Amino acid sequence: MIIAIDGTLASGKGTIARRIAAWFGLPYMDTGRLYRATGVAALKQQVAFDDAAALASVASRLDLNDFEEAELRTAEAGVAASKVAAVPEVRAALLDLQRAFANQAPGAVLDGRDIGTVVCPHADVKLWIDADLEVRAERRHRELHGLGDTISLADLTQQLRDRDARDAGRKDAPMKRAADSVLIDTTDLTIDAAVDKARAAVDEILARPE
Repeated sequence: MIIAIDGTLASGKGTIARRIAAWFGLPYMDTGRLYRATGVAALKQQVAFDDAAALASVASRLDLNDFEEAELRTAEAGVAASKVAAVPEVRAALLDLQRAFANQAPGAVLDGRDIGTVVCPHADVKLWIDADLEVRAERRHRELHGLGDTISLADLTQQLRDRDARDAGRKDAPMKRAADSVLIDTTDLTIDAAVDKARAAVDEILARPE
């Protein structure tokens, strides 16, 4: 069973995906972490974001054990992730890894922006998680400040707006809701309520006759 959970940054999709994976006893992959790590590695190695071949090389040699979680959660890492994710060669370098993870027995839960449309278009369940921009910015702002990042709410809101546009506008595997996905709007939901709603949606889909 493959469960694809896509959506916007700070909509709650990562927490929802982790809890759904735990509930159903499935392996979980945060695919955004792959792009964050690629972006951070590119910054460390001073690889230009317009050097597609070099970025693809970074992605193909990626070892997630080389990164501390905190350095992958910064605002700078998020911007870098969005930039490298727009490079087709990077996406190609990471695609097989994601699909291999998804196709293992007994299945997996993956979250990202193009899981249900590109990585696993035949996933058994597809969810799209979203929330209003201002609410997402406030959530992310609290998270970053908890990590010691001093970015202002105004700057972060603009970063999210720019990232949404960049992710949705890229030519290769744009961020897009799959036509057969279930929308979970978390704007006015607590994380527990959002998880319950997502789990109910998964149960409903799995209960449908073949």
